Amino acid sequence: MQRQDHLPRRLRRVVTAATAVVALALAGVGVLAPNAWATERGLAPTASNITGNGSYSVTSASITGQSGFGGGMVYYPTANEKFPVVAISPGYTERWAPFAWMGPRLASWGFVVVGIETNSTLDQPDSRGTQLLKALDWAGSSAPAAVRDRVDSTRQGVAGHSMGGGGTLSAMNQRPSVRAGVPLAPWHTTTSWPGVKNPVLIMGGQNDTIAPPSQHAIPMYNGVASSEKEYVELAGAGHNFPNSSNPDVSKALVSWFKRFLDDDTRFSPFACDWTGSAYSQVRSTCPV
Repeated sequence: MQRQDHLPRRLRRVVTAATAVVALALAGVGVLAPNAWATERGLAPTASNITGNGSYSVTSASITGQSGFGGGMVYYPTANEKFPVVAISPGYTERWAPFAWMGPRLASWGFVVVGIETNSTLDQPDSRGTQLLKALDWAGSSAPAAVRDRVDSTRQGVAGHSMGGGGTLSAMNQRPSVRAGVPLAPWHTTTSWPGVKNPVLIMGGQNDTIAPPSQHAIPMYNGVASSEKEYVELAGAGHNFPNSSNPDVSKALVSWFKRFLDDDTRFSPFACDWTGSAYSQVRSTCPV
């Protein structure tokens, strides 16, 4: 396994925040504890549970009456809380069905998940990116109340496979407020994404001949402007590694979105830990 580590620190931001807290405290002003914005809920992650379901009970529904994307399925916890929302796109000629395992998996950890059908199975990556954004908007504004009332639209994430992975970066580029993305075996003719500044985890397959990592995933990793990014390459994997339940994809999706949509630092070790013979290459700016 090759590993390239770059360790940018957010030290200035941390020191500035700490200084401000101390100053306010000395002035007698009440302040929130550090990381008070973070949300720790659901299971605490472990090496064994991060690849399986979380603690939330989940329900699902078909999507009808939507605008801007081709429908699909929505999955959400039954608990009466506000949750981050994640939209996921299949790839070229694909439907949602092979990826349906991702919906209940993520929802069980505390997310509203929109698994989309695209307007056409032949849609190109930028169109898929636009449709991902439409799906996020649908969930927060025009979905049935059972969905809409559980969505925190300030915490949005995107993911996708192949052209859906390229669409993931396109969506983040179009809407910089999207807080995190996980492209899986991404394909796009554009590999430079200076407008993508939020956290990205890109996962590729070592033996992918449809979207070879050397032409797509790795240049995309290099081409995003985010200071918090990873490239994880699965040893021996081809292009369709996400098309059935996969423990590494599960770990990537759960840990990355819990860390960066819920700001839950309990998941940092799992977002960063990609050691061993199962991974042919890892590039990372961890710690996150």
